[in-house]
Amino acid sequence: MVNTNEFAKRLQKVIEFYDETASGFAEKIGVQRSSISHILSGRNKPSLDFVMKVLHSYPEVELYWLLNGKGNFPKANQISESPSSNFTDTTQETSLNQSKIDYGIEKIVIFYKDGTFKSYKP
Repeated sequence: MVNTNEFAKRLQKVIEFYDETASGFAEKIGVQRSSISHILSGRNKPSLDFVMKVLHSYPEVELYWLLNGKGNFPKANQISESPSSNFTDTTQETSLNQSKIDYGIEKIVIFYKDGTFKSYKP
C-alpha cells in the first residue's frame, strides 16, 4: 500500500528537481492542477493513471521509488556530470574504436536551454 504522505513528498521532489510549478507539472503530465494540489496535500491518493502519466512524462523517475521510496531518483543511468563534454568524449572514443566494436544507438537525448530534454529510442 502506498503511503500518501511519503508519495506526496517524493512527488514534490520530482517537481522541484525539474524546477516546475505545480501548474506546469500538471500540464506536462496532462492532469488538472487540482489533482496535483489534492495529492500534495494528502487529500487524494494517486491513481494508477496518474502514476503512469508521471512515468511517461518523466522516464527518469523509477516506479518503485515513486511508490515506496526504494530505488533512486533520478535513475542512476540518467545521471551525467556534463552532458556536452560526455557527448564529445564518447564521439571521439567511438570513432577510434569503431573498427573493433560495433556500437548501436541505444538512446538519443536532446537538451534544451530551458533545462528540459527529450529522449528518443530508435
